[in-house]
Amino acid sequence: MRPTRLAVLVFAAAVPLAIVAILVDEDLWAVGLVYVGAALAAVAMDALSALPPSRLRLELQGPEVLFIGDSAELTIRLSDTQWPRATRLELLCDVGPGFRPETRQPVRVLLQGHADTYIPLVPEQRGTVHIQRLWMRWLGPFGLIWRLRIHPIDETLAVVPNIHAVRSAAIPFVARDAFIGIKVRRQLGGGSEFESLRDYMPGFDHRSIDWKHSARHCKLISKEFQAERNHNVILAFDTGHLMREPLDGIPRLDHAINAGLLLAYLALRTGDRVGTFAFDARIRMASAPISGAVGMPHLLEATSRLDYQYEETNFTLGIAELNARLRRRSLVVLFTEFVDTVTAELMVETLGRLADRHLVVFVTLQERTVTDTIGAPPRQFADMARSVVAADFVRERMVVLERIRRLGIHALDVPSGALAVDLVNRYLTVRRMELI
Repeated sequence: MRPTRLAVLVFAAAVPLAIVAILVDEDLWAVGLVYVGAALAAVAMDALSALPPSRLRLELQGPEVLFIGDSAELTIRLSDTQWPRATRLELLCDVGPGFRPETRQPVRVLLQGHADTYIPLVPEQRGTVHIQRLWMRWLGPFGLIWRLRIHPIDETLAVVPNIHAVRSAAIPFVARDAFIGIKVRRQLGGGSEFESLRDYMPGFDHRSIDWKHSARHCKLISKEFQAERNHNVILAFDTGHLMREPLDGIPRLDHAINAGLLLAYLALRTGDRVGTFAFDARIRMASAPISGAVGMPHLLEATSRLDYQYEETNFTLGIAELNARLRRRSLVVLFTEFVDTVTAELMVETLGRLADRHLVVFVTLQERTVTDTIGAPPRQFADMARSVVAADFVRERMVVLERIRRLGIHALDVPSGALAVDLVNRYLTVRRMELI
């Protein structure tokens, strides 16, 4: 039980009241004491009239696991065991680091018999987060005291890559009733892997005619081909300090993991094999390519173990190690970040050696604040200076990306919201053109 600001003001008013009474008449010195006694009585009555903490019943129900960037809810069911008056409660969840600020905002609910409310749990990084306790407070009828109850929770939750977002994004690509051109389909007609025989029709390439089967059936039969499958797709994640930077509320690394998991899901569905690799100042993870539907849980578990690092990325070590591990030509999707042309010099050089043997897709994320700074109208000199610096930053970035493209590398520099779709489209284009 704690006094409110109103109670403090009521008691503070006793001092000027006593001084005025004494100035008017010395015999009125007891007015201040009477006023303080009345205030104490009002506070005591307010405390007795408020909902006792012992009569408050609550039931908590929370998620078993949290997904990065996705909002979950802690459900709170309250009851007051037939207390005669409605009570307005404020609830605040005491959580450890790893949650966004909205989790730390109080939730207000009107309790009259029974009430259900929800506290949002929005994690901002993978790993484990801790929910410590639930604070509940409510005012007395006169607004003079706060009644307080602390309910211990002491729960530890795991925060994993957002597989919900991967599934929802993959539905348009794999659903049977999806629009033609959206879902993943077998790439027929332009590949090198034999798929089936069919009757020859005018307009077909005459080089696809199978003369042996045509003679056997006494009509023209053509071969139909599909894009080659069973490619190696390597998801390479840079886990250095630049990938810790948050974009749209979650770190760059988690944007990369979510997009990589979507690509892995589609690659496994189309018959390719997917492996993972992670590095910064040293090698953090390397898993061999796997195929089939059973590969997705292994990839999810592997990416969940990737931690955020404060060290600078050693591209020479990481890419050289990746190049040495790959015995077969593969599609390497590198999720990384760089600052300027100077820091990117070694990165471009080592990427060139990797691109000599493998097909590389270089993926970075654009920062919306930089483009907004360039386009913002200058209202003072500082705005002009920021705009010039941002324009120089973007120009140096374009120089590095152009150098990378000239090495035969597919470079994607896109906003975080468009990363998954652009990456999948690039993968489908690579398969259709059989560039691997």
